[in-house]
Amino acid sequence: MSAALLRRIALTLTLPALLSTTALAQQAAPSSAATPATPSVACGGDLPAFLAGVKAEAVSKGVPAEAVDKALDGAQIDQKVLARDRAQGVFRQTFLEFSQRTVSQARLDIGRQKLKQLAPIFERMEKEFGVAPGVVTAFWAMETDFGAVQGDFNTRNALVTLSHDCRRPEIFRKQLIALTEMVQHGDLEPATNTGAWAGEIGQVQMLPADIIEYGTDGDGDGHINVKTSAADAVLTAAAFIKGMGFQAGQPWLQEVELPENLPWEKSGLGNEMPASEWFALGVKPRDGDTKFGDLPTALVLPQGRKGPAFLTYPNFGVYLKWNQSFIYTTSAAYFATRLSGAPPYLKGTPEPGLDDAGMKALQTKLQARGHDVGKIDGILGSGTRVAVQKEQKRLGMAADGWPTQALLDSL
Repeated sequence: MSAALLRRIALTLTLPALLSTTALAQQAAPSSAATPATPSVACGGDLPAFLAGVKAEAVSKGVPAEAVDKALDGAQIDQKVLARDRAQGVFRQTFLEFSQRTVSQARLDIGRQKLKQLAPIFERMEKEFGVAPGVVTAFWAMETDFGAVQGDFNTRNALVTLSHDCRRPEIFRKQLIALTEMVQHGDLEPATNTGAWAGEIGQVQMLPADIIEYGTDGDGDGHINVKTSAADAVLTAAAFIKGMGFQAGQPWLQEVELPENLPWEKSGLGNEMPASEWFALGVKPRDGDTKFGDLPTALVLPQGRKGPAFLTYPNFGVYLKWNQSFIYTTSAAYFATRLSGAPPYLKGTPEPGLDDAGMKALQTKLQARGHDVGKIDGILGSGTRVAVQKEQKRLGMAADGWPTQALLDSL
């Protein structure tokens, strides 16, 4: 399964189990519960009538009728898309497991080769968009292995299927309309274009509306082809990342070493303070760089205080807009630091976490104490982590948000 499809599974270990893909797909991400259609968006019913409605809407927005006809001609409901949508599972790996698998030496080597091969494109990217080359290259690797695995679902049929389905038509219908615009521009062949099952396209897996808004012609052929043109794909991704608020010249993630005693309850993405305050408490950047001390940061401990530790800077917010899974985003951000020259992180010696049964038992106990942990699902989401920190603090334990057998026993 490609990284793009993995993104549509609830990877979340320290954030809510919000399913997401690249930016708009964070909203489009399927959930296990049906979401009713908004009254203004038609769905279901006779497929030809539904497609006629899509055509009328697209034409009203300026897409020529002939382009819409070409885009929708032969459209079908894809039952495999519906099956994927309804078969959402939960991907359970720790940060160490997931990051070591995805940020492999082979991928690092290929990424560095790509940075050299496309040096003029990356130079243009930094100049026009202010996005560090490693940021886009890491996404490129994690989404499709540099374009090798882009998905084999017909994009038009996937979006017709999800728009016609009444779970989230308001999300996918606008993507279908955007697809007709891509056909109008000659940037997509509807009968043959393939991608991920939820409509993402190309080497960095973006949805049609984002491609329409941020598409950048990197190879000068007058078209935006994010499937076959690496130059188009990376520049379009960079424009998208800038559009999400990436600030040029600022860090996104910085590995740190920790003193024995910290106010651990201040850790976590929900707690921010200037980096200089963390430095004053004895938190030490491994790279020695403290020049961004005025920026707000959060101390994240993916596997507790004895595992890898990072400060997240404002640019890390772009990663969370790209994908709301903390494990994915932290791994992608770490990957980008490696491509930008950082050494491998210090693994540390994290305390063993709880297995699925243990996590469910812990959540049950936390819920009984009045904490909102959401569904008892064995997932360390943000609600569970906050509750863990509160109980750790109440019990006099190091409140690093990492659930252990000792905490479960104490409860």
